[in-house]
Amino acid sequence: MMITQALEAQPNILEDISEEIIFPLSDLYSDEPPVETELHLEQIMLLIKSLKWLWKERTDFYAVGNLSIYYSPNQKKSEYFRGPDFFVVLGTERKTRKSWVVWEENGKYPNLIIEILSPTTAKTDRGTKKELYQDIFRTPEYFLFDPYTLEFAGFYLIHGKYQPVELNEKGHLWSEELGLYLGIFQGLLRYFTPEGTLVPTPEESAEMEAEKSQRLAAKLRELNIDPDTI
Repeated sequence: MMITQALEAQPNILEDISEEIIFPLSDLYSDEPPVETELHLEQIMLLIKSLKWLWKERTDFYAVGNLSIYYSPNQKKSEYFRGPDFFVVLGTERKTRKSWVVWEENGKYPNLIIEILSPTTAKTDRGTKKELYQDIFRTPEYFLFDPYTLEFAGFYLIHGKYQPVELNEKGHLWSEELGLYLGIFQGLLRYFTPEGTLVPTPEESAEMEAEKSQRLAAKLRELNIDPDTI
């Protein structure tokens, strides 16, 4: 009763208290809206699962999409957060997170960011977000891709400013951070090895292994060897 009377006597006390709250570790949920289209979702998931499959033995990275990055110097959820469509952080623990909270991650920001353009976000991706990733995040590599027009561009952070990168003869852009190329394949942005080979998804890898087994079985039958007996 006394507590209630005290709060009623000081109506601003709750507001003052809430402004001073420092959220506990791992208690910041992502605050990002749903992706715009099914194609945007497919593209983001493709970037995530193919990189995780390629790096399945690694435990020193975090790759995710459409997740909030909280970077408030006051360690507050209510200010300074932004959610890239896809980003990778290197040199960190590979684990599930509710969001990326910079002050809980030793001050780390993404090493690479990819934004998937749409008519409603393209201006922001080319302007406000680009400036944020350049000036605050200091993210070394920033890429833009439009799955409808197939516009593809990349920028490297050089002397504190993003400089555009030229596509190579295959239409690919090199990512020094990933040690991979990025390029368009069948209308979607994909990874390619330094030798130019497409980085497969888990499903594509399984399909390739099945086709390889079928070819081997056919060759054995040509030699009058029953593959089922081997």
